[in-house]
Amino acid sequence: MVVLNPDAYHQGRQEAIVAAISSNVSRLLVGGHPISGWRQAGLLYPSVAAGIIRTTKQHMIARRLGTLPSDDMAGVGRQVCSYLGLN
Repeated sequence: MVVLNPDAYHQGRQEAIVAAISSNVSRLLVGGHPISGWRQAGLLYPSVAAGIIRTTKQHMIARRLGTLPSDDMAGVGRQVCSYLGLN
């Protein structure tokens, strides 16, 4: 999963807003963003940030694999805004 919220969101909260990541790149659904910098992000396979958003408790996030490159993070943000109708 990729954490979507900024650090300021964590102040006083126990949750993180996350999007799912899938290695099924052959099935790009609405809201999905292919991660071009998947190796740089620490992922093992070509991946897609899926249009599946949820909150999870911060303590359930075991570790950080890496960080999405800024162009991929911006692409994920554009997709989220688009499918939530925030454009």
